[in-house]
Amino acid sequence: MRKMLMALVAMLFMAGLVVAVEVTIVSYDKEKKEIKVKEGDAEKTYKVDDKGKFSVTDKDGNAKDVDFAVFEKRAGRGKGKLDITVKDGTITEAKWQGGKKN
Repeated sequence: MRKMLMALVAMLFMAGLVVAVEVTIVSYDKEKKEIKVKEGDAEKTYKVDDKGKFSVTDKDGNAKDVDFAVFEKRAGRGKGKLDITVKDGTITEAKWQGGKKN
């Protein structure tokens, strides 16, 4: 019983390290590679891993991988919504809905 309890605690701890949330872009600092986002009512700042995974979803729901430059262009506008995955305060994955231009 103790082993099962420890396994459950370890699993919950690991699940807490990686968080996926939907956020609204507030600003992006290209020099520091930091993005400030609004998550609910709170504003948070995250570092961005340029080796992370970035993708755009089209109108039909098909995801297309894009490079970091496309993400920087999107984030540099200072508006829009992203679905991000955060690990240890760093964004490792970002997805957003595409339009006519990315």
